[in-house]
Formats: sequence, structure tokens, C-alpha cells
Amino acid sequence: MWYLYGLTILAGLANAVQPGQNATLSKSLGLPITAALLTLLISTAALLVGGLAIGKLEMPSGQQLVQVPWWAWLGGFLSVLLILAQLYASPSIGAASFLGIIVTVGVAASIVLDNYGWVGFAVHPASLWRILGAVLMTVGVAMVALF
Repeated sequence: MWYLYGLTILAGLANAVQPGQNATLSKSLGLPITAALLTLLISTAALLVGGLAIGKLEMPSGQQLVQVPWWAWLGGFLSVLLILAQLYASPSIGAASFLGIIVTVGVAASIVLDNYGWVGFAVHPASLWRILGAVLMTVGVAMVALF
């Protein structure tokens, strides 16, 4: 299980670097929507090659497809939203403010999702300490954005 923490750390680093890469691609091409599409195509190709290489790429059955909750299909739209924010917002507000806002809003929203067990998460009550942590993160991000 320790490797999952390593994977998460790498994802955090990627989350900090990716907005700059995607914004530079957009600026270099002068075509933001095309840059977003290229980013998603490269992601798809990487998943395809990786899935084939490790033998984990399979087609779901019709029964599996119909068992998926309706809201689970919307994750792709959220990926597009994140990429568009990277292309348009991150160059203007900077890496630290952008990532701070993304992470802090994500933590605050996650506390609500955990508290109610929404979108497939196990229930983890929104304790005073969890809420205080989110408040402190908000104060920290405000300081990063303002100074």
C-alpha cells in the first residue's frame, strides 16, 4: 500500500506542472480548444499503450455498462473543465494560486462528499478538525494569492 502514497505524490507533482505545460501548448499553437483536444488525445494514447503493455485493457460487457450510475459517466466532462481552467486561468493567476485554489476547493468539496458518501465515496464524517483544516487551507491560499 505504501506505493499508493508514492503514486499520489507523483500525481501532486504532475498537478503542479501540467497547467504550465497545457497553457504553453495553447499559447504556442494559438488554439486553446485544439490544445485541450490534443492533451486529451495524448492522455488517451498513453492509457491505451500502457493498458495494452500491462495487459489490463479490456472491453466492458453490456451488463457492466448498464450497471454504471448515470453520474459516473460525467467524469470526462470534469476533465475538460480542469483542462480549460489550466489553459485560461493558470497563466493569469500563476501556478501557486491556481493549484492552491484547485486543491483547497477540492478538499472543501471532498469533506462534503465524504460526509454524505456521495459519488461512490465511503462515509467519513465532517469533523470539526477536518473543517478547521479546510478553513486553514483557505486562509493559506488567500495569503499565497494576495502576496
